[in-house]
Amino acid sequence: MQPEAALSPRTGVPRPRHAEHIGLAKLTRAFEAGHDLRPLWRRLIARLLDGSIEAGEGLDLALIAQLLGDKEAGLAILQTILASHQLFRSPCAARPPRLRVLALAAVTDIGSNTPIEFLLESSGIELTTLYVMPDIDWPDWLPDHDVAIVIASDSDDCRIALEKIARAATNWPRPILNPPELVGQLDRDKLHGLLRGIDGLEIPQTTGVGRAQLLQLSQSALALSDVASDLAFPIIVRPRGSHAGKGLAKLDDMSAIERYLGEHAEDLLFVSRFVDYSSDDGLFRKYRIVLIDGQPYACHLAIADRWDIWYLNAGMAQSADKRREEQTFMQAFDAGFAQRHRAALSGLSKRIGLDYFTVDCAETRDGSLLIFEADNTAIVHDMDPPDVFPYKVPQMRKVFDAFAAMLHRRAGRSNEAAA
Repeated sequence: MQPEAALSPRTGVPRPRHAEHIGLAKLTRAFEAGHDLRPLWRRLIARLLDGSIEAGEGLDLALIAQLLGDKEAGLAILQTILASHQLFRSPCAARPPRLRVLALAAVTDIGSNTPIEFLLESSGIELTTLYVMPDIDWPDWLPDHDVAIVIASDSDDCRIALEKIARAATNWPRPILNPPELVGQLDRDKLHGLLRGIDGLEIPQTTGVGRAQLLQLSQSALALSDVASDLAFPIIVRPRGSHAGKGLAKLDDMSAIERYLGEHAEDLLFVSRFVDYSSDDGLFRKYRIVLIDGQPYACHLAIADRWDIWYLNAGMAQSADKRREEQTFMQAFDAGFAQRHRAALSGLSKRIGLDYFTVDCAETRDGSLLIFEADNTAIVHDMDPPDVFPYKVPQMRKVFDAFAAMLHRRAGRSNEAAA
């Protein structure tokens, strides 16, 4: 592809330019470090209200709103900005860039597109993001790029974008990583069927249910086996599309179902059987693994005395013993965890087929790899303070370098084919 010209060759009208913005990685890093984003929010909201805001500032404002906890306002601002501008460029550490990546995103919250900026922040790779709008046609141009990657997820609000990308992908001028038809297999109720039967891997069947169906279960009008063949108390329930444990609960009997419905108003939910994955010491260990071009890498290990854990509620920063175990997990990963579960991880990677994705998992008492979730949007970052987690600095650099190397390989294959 030739570098983009000032005018569209088809229409002769000026092409929209990339809107520069601060970006998710820098804003999230500032927020997690305790910086007050409200003064920036106030300045940008004033510019939005008086009509002087630039598109990149508007995208940053939408991100800040969500970081501050106002998801509804953030999505409303996002919709307003994207109605007139869909192309955004993130800060790049090198000029000229070493590679150019075009990310294809959906119009959704910050948890439902791959947070790719964290992976590329120091790579010298230029990232441009194109938001694929359901009701706005594809531009009759594409910004020049070496490789594209789909960063939209399999959540309900990304489906139209994935379908639109899939239709365009057959004529795409560059390699497309994480093709949309494969991303579309990752939702919780599909993953069990995709991964079923892999040696050394366990994944409970997850079934989508409506509120009325769950109510029938609580009234003994419906048996658990009528919902899923392996379903038995205790069961896990969560709202469909929820993130970070929101609405997640373990229900031990029918009365617990009724109480849950009284506390949660969602109409669509997921249910699955509970697997006790506690270790001999009574603690639960939950691992995040990232697979890049089929190769697994350690991202983190969360250890807690509760089953419903994720890294932020595991108290890792407060326990030197937990951090020592996580350090050992990371440093011995290739010869330890990855070797123990080599067959399961290989089978999982081949079945899913994506160039990049993450897995949240555990080890069962019989040594199987227990899969909770696989997706392309879980955050992989280096925001943990290095004075508390010094062992994470080289590990996350290893992950980021592997991701950048994959992008270069994919671009190189395209160039070789063209030659």
